Amino acid sequence: MPSVGAALGYALLAAGSGQLGRHAISALMGAVWVLHGLALALVLGMEPVRFGFATTLSVTAWLVFSVYALETRLYPQLRARWTLAGLGTPAVLLALVFPGAAYPVLQSTWLPLHWALGIASYGLLGVAVAHAWMMQRTEQLIRRGQAGEAMLPLLALERLTFRFVAAAFVLLTLTLLAGWYFGTVLPAHGWSWTHKTVFTVLSWAVLGVLLWGRWRWGWRGRLAVRMLYAAAGLLLLGYVGSRFVLEVVLQRA
Repeated sequence: MPSVGAALGYALLAAGSGQLGRHAISALMGAVWVLHGLALALVLGMEPVRFGFATTLSVTAWLVFSVYALETRLYPQLRARWTLAGLGTPAVLLALVFPGAAYPVLQSTWLPLHWALGIASYGLLGVAVAHAWMMQRTEQLIRRGQAGEAMLPLLALERLTFRFVAAAFVLLTLTLLAGWYFGTVLPAHGWSWTHKTVFTVLSWAVLGVLLWGRWRWGWRGRLAVRMLYAAAGLLLLGYVGSRFVLEVVLQRA
């Protein structure tokens, strides 16, 4: 029921963002956030633990929505509610239909830390992508002469975007280090150059080059946004893509 309620709430936010008042939107966003969080808690608290590509997408959507909800308190000019809400509905429903593979026994109580770091890096990179999209939209409106005074300045959006890129890079670095460490102490989780590992390392490398280019040569605009999108796409292919193939295409745990 929390999953259905969250999906309906996201859909209502996406469809009625222009008709609802400010207080109604705030109340609805709070209810959706709670329902989605409760749905994730119920899924992740099951015995045995189940996890997969859809759960990762659902947690990522919840994290992105959480950051956006907090940011709108500081920057009311941010306008991406209908887009994020439109992405939240399929993420919640996918997690309901595809709960993921079962993990009856965890070989280490610290193994969930690796998962948490990976999911957090997904979430922060998703936030960075959302800000990059808002940055592109603001730039287009400025070029058309349609930018309003109520919009968040382009430079402010750019600074926010790269802060989240840097945070995602740090967490992704910790995720890779944790994966390497668990690969050395847990034989069943040994480090190997699978599709997941290759795509994740490529994403990490692209983010590193982007941050270096930003610091050294002041990269910005289309080049920076395209590199960010490429890094996010590679990371998405890393775990979500590989698990989707196993769970849905090949129907293997």
